[in-house]
Amino acid sequence: MPKPRLCVAQILPALNTGGVERGTVEITEALTRAGHRALVISAGGELVGAIEKCGGEHITLPVGDKSLFRLGLVPKLKQLLRDEHVDIVHPRSRWPAWLSWLAWRALPVTQRPHFVTTVHGFYSVNAYSAIMTRGEKVICVSQSIYEYIQTNYPRCARERLVVIPRGIDQSFFEYDFKPSSHWLSQWRKEFPQLEGREILLLPGRITRLKGHHEFINLLTRLIATGRNVHGLILGGEDPNRQQYAKELHQTVITAGLEGRISFLGSRSDVREIMATSGIVFSLSTQPESFGRTTLEALSLGSPVIGYAHGGVDEILSQHYPIGRTAVGESEALVNKTLELLEQPVRVKPANIFDLSQMQDQTLDLYQQLTR
Repeated sequence: MPKPRLCVAQILPALNTGGVERGTVEITEALTRAGHRALVISAGGELVGAIEKCGGEHITLPVGDKSLFRLGLVPKLKQLLRDEHVDIVHPRSRWPAWLSWLAWRALPVTQRPHFVTTVHGFYSVNAYSAIMTRGEKVICVSQSIYEYIQTNYPRCARERLVVIPRGIDQSFFEYDFKPSSHWLSQWRKEFPQLEGREILLLPGRITRLKGHHEFINLLTRLIATGRNVHGLILGGEDPNRQQYAKELHQTVITAGLEGRISFLGSRSDVREIMATSGIVFSLSTQPESFGRTTLEALSLGSPVIGYAHGGVDEILSQHYPIGRTAVGESEALVNKTLELLEQPVRVKPANIFDLSQMQDQTLDLYQQLTR
């Protein structure tokens, strides 16, 4: 007997770059490929086209606007859940979760869809964040997130927690991938200063928690030892934190590193840049819930050095343990980098954290709830 067609509504603040947003697109792809209806409710953004391209439907509502005035959206969401015959409502962020939970609760019990949440981060522990543990099922994106919920929200029954690690497309981030000669030619023209240097890469949005100052300090220390290194900072600036971006540029100038550190901004050729880097770093001062860029780099075969906490530690422990280093210990970070520059340790291919597995597990969870 064929499985019934589901209507799943994912709700998040906006559809710009980030792990939450990419995960939303990936589940939309899986739903539509399986013949289900996929709704995405957000304030919009650059990934709306990706949602629609894979067969999803986007509904624009300002659900990311954290204002009590936006409680007026609750009746709209209630009507939407009812009129669209939504089977599963799946918020992925705290404020949208509150709005959708209030709308869900306002429906008659017999008309309520199943309520699923995904905990994507180590949120501050308070009543506001607790909404993410109210799902009928609560998806944890890593074992670290599972333990965080168990420790901080003991009222969330263990049987409601489901660990579904994020995943990547390993056919795209193919092991030992080599960029095309055309890309390499254009890359050398764009950045001739990289020629003959050891390339160190820090990917991630320009936000204070991503460890940019630690990376700049590392470059300073390595250059002082005589290493011919060049640092790349890959990631777009947060429009709400432009002062921090200015601060980073000034730090580089003050350190006299203008010719040894390049800011790449947001780019579409992340795979190629990772594949041509000697070492990729993950230096977030707060633990990452998963660590997607770490996994992408390792999948390509690029060595990674990362702070040993959160999801990054989980990935490195399984896939590249030599890359683990103590959180915030600058001396240990320098020594670990010198160790891998002088005696590189090859990353072994491994089939872990695959995107299709994450998609299948999520759809299976939806099906179990609606059976």
